[in-house]
Amino acid sequence: MIETIQTQPFDDQKPGTSGLRKRVGVFAQPHYLENFVASIFAALPGLAGQTLVIGGDGRYFNDRAIQTIIKLAAGHEVGRLLIGCNGLLSTPAASHLIRKNQAFGGIILSASHNPGGPEGDFGIKYNAANGGPAPERLTDAIFAESRRITAYRRYAGPDVDLSTIGEQRCGAMRVTIIDPVDDYAELMRELFDFDAIAGLFRTGFRLHFDAMHAVTGPYAVRLFEDILGAAPGTVVNQRPLPDFGGGHPDPNPVHAHELVARMNGPDAPDLGAASDGDGDRNLIHARGLFIAPSDSLAVLAANATLIPAYADGLAGVARSMPTSRAVDRVAEELGITCYETPTGWKFFGNLLDAGRATLCGEESAGTGSNHVREKDGIWAVLFWLNIIAARGEDAVTIMQRHWQRFGRNHYARHDYEEVDAGKARELMAGLRAKLPDLPGTSWQEDTIELADDFSYRDPVDNSLTEHQGVRLVFSSDARLVVRLSGTGTVGATLRLYLERFSPPDSPDGSSADLGYLSSTLDEICDFHAAIGRTSPSVIS
Repeated sequence: MIETIQTQPFDDQKPGTSGLRKRVGVFAQPHYLENFVASIFAALPGLAGQTLVIGGDGRYFNDRAIQTIIKLAAGHEVGRLLIGCNGLLSTPAASHLIRKNQAFGGIILSASHNPGGPEGDFGIKYNAANGGPAPERLTDAIFAESRRITAYRRYAGPDVDLSTIGEQRCGAMRVTIIDPVDDYAELMRELFDFDAIAGLFRTGFRLHFDAMHAVTGPYAVRLFEDILGAAPGTVVNQRPLPDFGGGHPDPNPVHAHELVARMNGPDAPDLGAASDGDGDRNLIHARGLFIAPSDSLAVLAANATLIPAYADGLAGVARSMPTSRAVDRVAEELGITCYETPTGWKFFGNLLDAGRATLCGEESAGTGSNHVREKDGIWAVLFWLNIIAARGEDAVTIMQRHWQRFGRNHYARHDYEEVDAGKARELMAGLRAKLPDLPGTSWQEDTIELADDFSYRDPVDNSLTEHQGVRLVFSSDARLVVRLSGTGTVGATLRLYLERFSPPDSPDGSSADLGYLSSTLDEICDFHAAIGRTSPSVIS
């Protein structure tokens, strides 16, 4: 039976760059999740009778939310749902399933790298038929529906058994529970030289993969241990837990400190890696050397033709604006275009769909390609393993030879979390007001050549995205970026991105001072005093 439930709008359901993210307690309010999901359905003309993919990272509230979505989907005449067993589905695997099954779209439940548990975060986003995050015109439509919703329809019946693979019914709607790993593992086999990677493990190569008690545990065990033959125990923290084992599922050196300690220890494995809550980010750590995400993207681009799926070369590459310009130098040598986009994978989706780019990456540990329309953590690790097997060199040697060839972009990100939102907005407004007067001015023996508020004209659909972060580019080729992030759930998150280039023959090729960029910002706009902070929450 379908019932109609009366409701009232909430005023805080505007999706950000990665959907709607709030504390669990916010989503658990009566009608809150229902309103947002019903608003998604209302913004999708032609949804009746269609197929949707549903799944998430297994964090607290994931199972309850899926049952709610199932009943709402039945109430809105969705024809079929494909759901990962136990509600688990990595974000890249969901993107692949949407594309493979020609589904209408999908709902992914995750707050990515944010903490989980009853006091943690929850998130929900809609991915379109191309497998990528909803474009802004759709998220704007969803928000508009959420502001005027007065009722929603749902199926009044028992919950679906998410633990049993097979076909079920929810009213007139079919619900198919699937193995979350099978299709994704087969896709990886098509992209990479599994024989070469398996041969690497047969020679005694050791991988240490930290699944961080998040969704990639089952994927990593199947691929690395069961299929490719890595030693049992290669994957640690492999069981997905609602609170990620009390940890923070963010694959960076701060939160993956156990992995970092092991990779810098006396008996370090050959390669260390990790992924985040929903499986779309990655950390790569060579023995004694952390490989920054921006450097990793550049290495993948420079070595792409060693990989079966990319043997014919790259159509182009793309990076988010805050990401270091390391990949730009590779693209220049390869004679291909490097696109600079706003933060958010949806901007890469247009380029991938149009065949303009093949590899994409963000400084926040996300890399991917045209195989899906999301970033992909396991894929990135397999890419590195395939390069190591093809070159017959360890990861440290590969990275060092890359710097010797292309030079090195020294890079750091400073996160200021839970800043007072009003102070953050006031700071950014004041900094933007100063931009016209900054070019040509000298600061600490350097000169600003470019000062702007980054905007992006999409070369595919001609859409304009503005106010994406302040850029200061110096005559020394150093760069400073300041932007407000859209991934936090409390207050505002301000991020500084500091970058300085050392050419291949530079005497400071192994290190470079970035601190003067932060102090320059203080001189320009009194940054730290304006937000009431003396130091960042996290440096990565």
